[in-house]
Amino acid sequence: MFGKTFLALTFLAAPAVQAGDVPPAMSQYIYADLMSWINHAQIVQAIRLQNDRTSRLTTEEIIERDSQWRAQVGGPDAPLVDDILNAPLSEFLRSYQANSDGRITEVFVMDRHGLNVAASTVTADYWQGDEAIFQQTFAKGSGSVFIDEVALDEGTQTYRGQVSFAVTDPATGIVVGAITVGLNAGAFF
Repeated sequence: MFGKTFLALTFLAAPAVQAGDVPPAMSQYIYADLMSWINHAQIVQAIRLQNDRTSRLTTEEIIERDSQWRAQVGGPDAPLVDDILNAPLSEFLRSYQANSDGRITEVFVMDRHGLNVAASTVTADYWQGDEAIFQQTFAKGSGSVFIDEVALDEGTQTYRGQVSFAVTDPATGIVVGAITVGLNAGAFF
């Protein structure tokens, strides 16, 4: 229905993790709730603006920005990270995360290069273009969905997964970027 890149997830079952299909509650949440706002006008507009600003970046410049981001994460002087986290769209994303009853652990939006446009929380890197979350959505076209395997987050000791979507401008039908939503697998049992 929304793409061919739908993967099976791994979920916590008792103390061990076992492979299985997406539980009905998570599937319903992805396709009923998340799909209702991933192409919101505010998201599309923010991506389009950044696409205009980054349209001429070279691969070397993208890699340099990613290196700057990584060096700034957790540091006292983090202008690139702060710029993304303080973007108006980031507040919009944080509101969805806050109202998710613990289901959403993070949300971040990417432009046509896979560069962060906005994020509800800090991400490990700035450039997602080399990762499946971007390659299996943006490059696959409108309606593409990629559900990654759930894994143990060492920091929180919770099982988390990510679902990513191509973001399509409803006015033109053109894919402008992508969005990734981190999900707390335990919230769906």
